[in-house]
Amino acid sequence: MNTLFSLVESPFHPDFTVLYQKLGIAAQRFDSARNLHRALQKQPPDFFVGEFIYGWGNNYAGANVSNLDVTIRTLQRFAPQAKVIVFMHPREEEHIGKLLELFSLHAVLSYPVNEHQFEAILAQQ
Repeated sequence: MNTLFSLVESPFHPDFTVLYQKLGIAAQRFDSARNLHRALQKQPPDFFVGEFIYGWGNNYAGANVSNLDVTIRTLQRFAPQAKVIVFMHPREEEHIGKLLELFSLHAVLSYPVNEHQFEAILAQQ
């Protein structure tokens, strides 16, 4: 059985619980990156789903581009095989390239996320 961790940091993040059950994926939702990082050390997931939020000059300025930088680096250390799937609001599209310069992602999907497209991405080996 595949495992999937999702980091839910906004109300835009869709609930795909039924899809995960249909695909036989054991999914865990985290509302805190810190809790997700602890879980990664105990069990590396097959998939990670997170929402890209560009760091508009806030505490992400400098070394980090977004809210996902530290989490993706943690994934690289504890779950290098995990497929990283990123959701983003269309207004963030002009900034996603900065994240792609730093990390290789399995997929990037814009809101509203199409369930059939997402299912196909999860099925890719």
